[in-house]
Amino acid sequence: MSEHANKVVLIGDGAVGSSYAFSVVVQGVADELVIIDLAKDKTVADAKDLNHGAPYGMSSIHVKAGDYVDCHDADIVVLTAGAAQKQGETRLQLVERNTKIIKSIVSDVMASGFDGIFIVASNPVDILTRVTQTVSGLPASRVIGSGTILDTARFKYALGQEFGVAPSSVEAMIMGEHGDSELAVWSQATIAGLPIEKLLENDSKRTHLKQKLFEETRDAAYEIIKVKGSTSYGIAMGLLEITKAILYNQNKVLMVSSKLNGAFGHDDVYIGVPTVVNRQGAAKVIETPLAEAEQTQFDHSVQVLQDTFKDIKTLV
Repeated sequence: MSEHANKVVLIGDGAVGSSYAFSVVVQGVADELVIIDLAKDKTVADAKDLNHGAPYGMSSIHVKAGDYVDCHDADIVVLTAGAAQKQGETRLQLVERNTKIIKSIVSDVMASGFDGIFIVASNPVDILTRVTQTVSGLPASRVIGSGTILDTARFKYALGQEFGVAPSSVEAMIMGEHGDSELAVWSQATIAGLPIEKLLENDSKRTHLKQKLFEETRDAAYEIIKVKGSTSYGIAMGLLEITKAILYNQNKVLMVSSKLNGAFGHDDVYIGVPTVVNRQGAAKVIETPLAEAEQTQFDHSVQVLQDTFKDIKTLV
């Protein structure tokens, strides 16, 4: 990590990237933000626009349009570039074309002398985080995917709405692939220490309600994409949370895509799991106890990702 003021480089100035950039400026998370995109005129215009709003942010920050050479002394490089998810398309269907894009970008970043931490949001995020780590050669702890950080936020929101409490007061997790094979960890979901399954035990529609809340969480992106073409604000806030955890050395447990090394019975796969995030990156995976059925679902999610990576391994 660099010893200068906190510097973040964003690669990809689309809907997600520009939303993230706005969030960084509003909260004054970094001292310098560099935006890189093939549409260079747009990055110049966005940088000017953000700088004009910076005086009203929480702290001073300088934004500029840049190039890969700017990555050499960056603390964090955030990847949001890649082909967009189309209506009706799963995240895993994006894999081959986005693998080629991310491989090219990461190679250019590393050629600059970059020695910081990657945060990957490009989809399918678990696969592309693994691609980023493979191509970069960086330690796995310094390559983090956004994983299920957004899915978990969606789940907390849905549960908060159902039980009439603030989402921040709900302790709940979505684990696994950021996609169709993800799972809700009902066995560990609580409100004020009270298990949510306990709150539901006298509900005659308990099974139906649990399935409804999970499906609303899992399929939320498809509904949003159908109307507005992409998701942006929620994931931008999730990326900001990861950025703050790193730059402020928060030791915060976040649901990010981390590389497993024996945790949950698996190795050599990036997948959404509870992870301690600090200035060193993904410092430690927390092996949350899973119910037997949840472990089976998690195993399936791992297998989906392993099978997908096999299909594109020759491209990496």
